[in-house]
Amino acid sequence: MNDDETAAQQLAALQLEHRALDDEIAALIAQGTADQLEIARLKKRKLRLKDEIERLRDRSVPDIIA
Repeated sequence: MNDDETAAQQLAALQLEHRALDDEIAALIAQGTADQLEIARLKKRKLRLKDEIERLRDRSVPDIIA
């Protein structure tokens, strides 16, 4: 397995986790009895995942000198 395949798998796993957190947050909000602190923590974690996803995407795009 090369680095591109590993990075692609890691990216897919992070995207899956990001979507799962989105679903979890939506479910907590829909219940109406959700702890706001817990929702804030989940949203923060989701943002960290998004940042990591963007870093992986940026690494996969080669630098082009114009």
